[in-house]
Amino acid sequence: MSLTRRLALVQDTDEEKFMETALKIAFATTDMETVNQHFGSAKSFAVYAVDMENSQLLEAAQFGELMQDGNEDKLSVKIDLLDGCAAVYCQAVGGSAISQLIAKNIQPVKVHEGSKIKDLIVDLQNEIKAGPSSWLAKAINQHKGPDPDRFNKMEDEGWDE
Repeated sequence: MSLTRRLALVQDTDEEKFMETALKIAFATTDMETVNQHFGSAKSFAVYAVDMENSQLLEAAQFGELMQDGNEDKLSVKIDLLDGCAAVYCQAVGGSAISQLIAKNIQPVKVHEGSKIKDLIVDLQNEIKAGPSSWLAKAINQHKGPDPDRFNKMEDEGWDE
């Protein structure tokens, strides 16, 4: 199983600034509008950048034909594609995939068949504003990176030798 097509959108300077604060979120979809795929057998993904106010499609990827069960190799290609994503929304996800996603700090999120991507993004933005759940708070903190002023703060505390 392999990645057959991948479209990544080029970002301008303003979009690069947006990406400094946005989370990458993937959706298992065949129509780019609804989440309508099981993670393991997903034929395609849409990856968005999402922050409190904005969202933007970053890339779309399609895979070749897949056998439903017994093909664990299909997972590694998909998980590699989702590198850097905070979450992947899908209809269902198996135990092996959950373990591999969590190991890469990607939260699998199961949703009802036909859930609209735009509605899920709005729900995610509302959750960020209202106070994120534990997985989302962890993703936001990982995305922030170390505080660049941490050493200045330590110096302000004073040091006794």
